Amino acid sequence: MIKKMMFCLMVFAFAKANSQGTDLFRAEYTYFPQRDSDNSFRRFRTFVNIPLKIKDGTYIVPYFEYRNVHLLIRDDDRFREFGTDRYESYEGAIGYTFPMENDWRFGSRAGLLFASNFDSGSVQSDDIFFSGSVYFIKDKKDNPNGKPWRLVVGVQYSTRVGRPFPLPYLNYYREFAKDWSYSLGAPKMNLKYNFNEKNNMQAYLRLDGFYANIQEDLADQGQIADNVSMTTLVAGLGYEHNFTAHLSIYAYAGYSLINDIRLRNEDGDDVNTINDSNTFYSRAGIKFSL
Repeated sequence: MIKKMMFCLMVFAFAKANSQGTDLFRAEYTYFPQRDSDNSFRRFRTFVNIPLKIKDGTYIVPYFEYRNVHLLIRDDDRFREFGTDRYESYEGAIGYTFPMENDWRFGSRAGLLFASNFDSGSVQSDDIFFSGSVYFIKDKKDNPNGKPWRLVVGVQYSTRVGRPFPLPYLNYYREFAKDWSYSLGAPKMNLKYNFNEKNNMQAYLRLDGFYANIQEDLADQGQIADNVSMTTLVAGLGYEHNFTAHLSIYAYAGYSLINDIRLRNEDGDDVNTINDSNTFYSRAGIKFSL
């Protein structure tokens, strides 16, 4: 039973892309300052997965997430008069998964996201985004003929991205030696070493970022900024300590290789690049997993 629930959560961890592993609950804080600048990015994030069994091997998985972002922009005097520096997002989604033949499993997810500065005090139509994904997973974690591995292929679509077509998704995991494993794909790749049952460390490369609507559109250089986005590629090291088989704390530190903070108009075109200097990145939290 536990293994089946873990597998179902894994399906929707991939479907969410920024969720990881078999987490039922996670709460974390990210701090991302801007080098040679007074700008900074701070984010609190928490989410919960709730696997509900329909029949043997088949589950629906409700998902809820909350994010609070403090994006402080002080590089340009124009933004000192820009009162908005707090953004929130609320997301609800429902997943469905069932087993297939030859160790394959199907997973799908559909969700609704509200992401904005909410300066008006209410939700507007531009604050609402839809997402959907379809995945196929082959899991050989109990491979009797060789090293454990797992393959995930699928497509995902979100109106937040602003492209009228789904994006492909691919991830491959493999244990290649005692206590060693790696994962290739996006949004994260890593090389992991388990010291023992309670402690592990990894070298990682991952994408991070956020997107939100600006309710009171900002006039900038003769154009109207309708939304704000940040995309960053970070490389670094992470450490995790397991208090119990299910409760863990973790910390990641790294340095950005790509750092893109932009204001965009309603068509998705750039209005202004806020900052693209690479800098330090840190993230820490607690999680409860199966």
